[in-house]
Amino acid sequence: MATLDLSEETTLPSDRYAGALAARVWRPDVDGPSVAAARQDGVFDLSAMFPTMRDLCEAPSPAEALRAAEGPRIGALKDILAHTPRDKPLSGHPRLLAPIDLQAIKAAGVTFAQSLLERVIEERARGSREGAAKAREEIVRALGEDLSSLRPGSAAAMRLKTALVEAGAWSQYLEVGIGPDAEVFTKSQPMSAVGSGDDAGFHSASLWNNPEPEVALAVASSGAIVGATLANDVNLRDFEGRSALLLGKAKDQNASCALGPFLRFFDATFSLDDVRSATISLTVEGDDGFRLEGGSSMAKISRDPSDIVAQTIGANHAYPDGFVLLLGTMFAPVADRGAPGMGFTHKTGDIVSIETEKLGRLVNRMRPCEECERWTFGAGALMRNLARRGLI
Repeated sequence: MATLDLSEETTLPSDRYAGALAARVWRPDVDGPSVAAARQDGVFDLSAMFPTMRDLCEAPSPAEALRAAEGPRIGALKDILAHTPRDKPLSGHPRLLAPIDLQAIKAAGVTFAQSLLERVIEERARGSREGAAKAREEIVRALGEDLSSLRPGSAAAMRLKTALVEAGAWSQYLEVGIGPDAEVFTKSQPMSAVGSGDDAGFHSASLWNNPEPEVALAVASSGAIVGATLANDVNLRDFEGRSALLLGKAKDQNASCALGPFLRFFDATFSLDDVRSATISLTVEGDDGFRLEGGSSMAKISRDPSDIVAQTIGANHAYPDGFVLLLGTMFAPVADRGAPGMGFTHKTGDIVSIETEKLGRLVNRMRPCEECERWTFGAGALMRNLARRGLI
């Protein structure tokens, strides 16, 4: 079985410490997590000023607050990364966590033309891998292969909708893919995300599942977009394909949401425009020698990230602790892993790496969700721990 080796070289953004990089670190000496700043001279505990990442995101300028904050040095990032992977736990050493805590974890679906086609295919195939190839041919014949220029909610999109309805080819996924309203759902619960180096989970009953490499935006309670991180929106394609009403089961399992390695706040070195132009690369390496490479270009997203945020928070929906919003992916693996026509699905031990220039690299090993460490440290445990430490 391949080992997970985390280092500064493979984890940091290309400009290394130039940005405002916030992290959460598990500190065994206090038996709890700390909000931290990752800097050239070390990782520093800022929890006396910002007990939670939610508090830091609510600052008027999180990047400035992160740079100005002082606190004790936890250690060198390279040492923390060395002790982070789940496959080589060493007690008594700090380790990296997912870089969010109390924020809601939301996700947007069908935000790319390619993922739109794949969702329609899942629906037509009723979640069957065997039927996907035939369904793909039928859908491409009806819709064409390039919907990337179609603006959701536009007059042209509505004309296409009318034509498809008349042809009996309409789909609930087309409704959110080209209609005016974005699909935004709850991906996972606050505090439940796993970080880089952790095991990520898929349901053992699933026979057709895949990673979804994405950028996730950090949004304050005011609706201000304050930063971004990387995400793996692990998806059970067979579950969702059987029925869209199974979306919760297809998306929300133990360890099924990975975020990290850092939360990078917007400043002079990094902005929403960097997110809009980002290219996200993905690699899957299996113990069976299988290797898959793919990616997602944010330039091809059909809805602007700011529009998706605006559809998530507003007069109708408040988030007092803010939220993290996974923006969706254009990546949908169709390469066969095994028998012809069966497509791709995860196997235990797969190592999934998601990377982009300004956000670094998120890496996880895939296991059935019941074999991943069970999530037990929730919001209540966090509050008790912070109170015990005199931080709240």
